[in-house]
Amino acid sequence: MPCTCGNWRRWIRPLVVLLYILLLLVVLPLCIWELQKSGVGTHNKAWFIAGIFVFMTIPISLWGILQHLVHYTQPELQKPIIRILWMVPIYSLDSWIALKYPNIAIYVDTCRECYEAYVIYNFMTFLLNYLGNQYPSLVLMLEVQEQQKHLPPLCCCPPWPMGEVLLLRCKLGVLQYTVVRPVTTVIALICQLCGVYDEGNFSSKNAWTYLVIFNNISQLFAMYCLVLFYRALREELAPIKPVGKFLCVKLVVFVSFWQAVFIALLVKVGVISEKRTWDWQSVEAVATGLQDFIICVEMFLAAIAHHFSFTYKPYIQEAEEGSCFDSFLAMWDISDVRADISEQVRNVGRTVLGRPRKSYFDEAQNDGERSGLLAAGSQDAATESLSNPASPKGRYQGLEKAH
Repeated sequence: MPCTCGNWRRWIRPLVVLLYILLLLVVLPLCIWELQKSGVGTHNKAWFIAGIFVFMTIPISLWGILQHLVHYTQPELQKPIIRILWMVPIYSLDSWIALKYPNIAIYVDTCRECYEAYVIYNFMTFLLNYLGNQYPSLVLMLEVQEQQKHLPPLCCCPPWPMGEVLLLRCKLGVLQYTVVRPVTTVIALICQLCGVYDEGNFSSKNAWTYLVIFNNISQLFAMYCLVLFYRALREELAPIKPVGKFLCVKLVVFVSFWQAVFIALLVKVGVISEKRTWDWQSVEAVATGLQDFIICVEMFLAAIAHHFSFTYKPYIQEAEEGSCFDSFLAMWDISDVRADISEQVRNVGRTVLGRPRKSYFDEAQNDGERSGLLAAGSQDAATESLSNPASPKGRYQGLEKAH
């Protein structure tokens, strides 16, 4: 008998809860044993307390992810939501591991920061897929609206023409961070192996300072494009309440980044110094450990915020039964990311070479999931993806179509 929504919905949630309880019964005694074995120092106390927050955070996030998989009726909207929801457990577990093993913190922390770029991309995906479903003539509608001016500090720059140009440039602005962040992560790892990275120390002689500045510029521009995109389509996006969702993404990304910079400044001015490193090997390790501990605590609050902001309730409906394996595999499918990056590279290449740019908005597409973000022009486009179950109406359920 196939594993369809009709039967797996009944047992998957109790099974996951049971497995998590069993995991706690195994891991918690091991953590207590490790705490006693290593000695109850400041470092180990911080690790144990952070672990308590981690074990409270993970079930909240996993429950939201699981509910979206159980009610996976709008793939074009829920797929990016699930990816965003994974940010909290990834950040939480990553920081907890880095807190316990400071020697590998540079490697796990850089992987965590790569996922942050992926989250920003998926939030843009979510907004564009919603608009593509609700407004098949989005570009034409946008072209007749009032010109959107740039925001400070770019208010002196010429405004981007309303319509396709604005949408493509906002999309490209977000995508650039998705590419830049992994590249700078690889550079950071190479610099660490070469001994020139020196994380947490502001100096003109190390690579960390320059990479922080470059990543910050790229990140700020990606967030700027998101804000500009929202301002241009504020009324159209109102039914999905994007402000709360945007704040959830923005606060996690910005708070984690700027608190790392603030802690590095405390090290630079001597507030955190070699005089008091507790059980850490160096003042830089203290700074990194403090950052990881704070993130473990913050992710508990972020998990609660994500649970309410990215709720599964609008997607509860009667839908065509699909395989649970389809729902699970669709969560890991990144073909849309590859397609978007490839399309933008070709688009930039056409611009550089002076060739006519192909229009992506007015053509009917046959595959909503495997085409670019802005190619979901019709309501049937997203439902024809081979990797996802059908969407009954192709719109955000529980809301009337915006006008």
